[in-house]
Amino acid sequence: MRIALGADHAGVTLKDQLKHAFDEAAAGSDLPHTYVDFGTHSNTSVDYPDFAQQVAESIASGAFDRGILVCGNGIGMSIVANKVPGVRAALVHDLDTARLCREHNDANVVTLAGRTLSLETASNIVRTFLDTAFAGGRHQRRIDRISAIEQQIEGRK
Repeated sequence: MRIALGADHAGVTLKDQLKHAFDEAAAGSDLPHTYVDFGTHSNTSVDYPDFAQQVAESIASGAFDRGILVCGNGIGMSIVANKVPGVRAALVHDLDTARLCREHNDANVVTLAGRTLSLETASNIVRTFLDTAFAGGRHQRRIDRISAIEQQIEGRK
């Protein structure tokens, strides 16, 4: 699976820890996840919309399968990513919502709170997010409605 990563200055530490966990997991796996880090790469203050947009557009274009965004509380990244048609970003704080955002909402981006989540919790959320399949069925009808709304809005421009 191709993963796009992004963070602002408040999320860079957790993002880098997640990258390290991906690298360790890849060493012992036949099917490792590959990722590209869209930044930021330091704790110098930056504007989170720049990184969220890059990751979201990479998902919408199909260049990447899933995205992971980290900022201080996860909210700003989620707001920005959801502005990009085709992106369904979910702010996740626990394993149940990580599973449900995939099963029911076919979320393709997870946003995380770098200031409040431990590495263990964030890693478990990411693992659940990446390993859970979309359930389809009645949920597909709802995803189709979301897509129709996006198309209506795009048509108004």
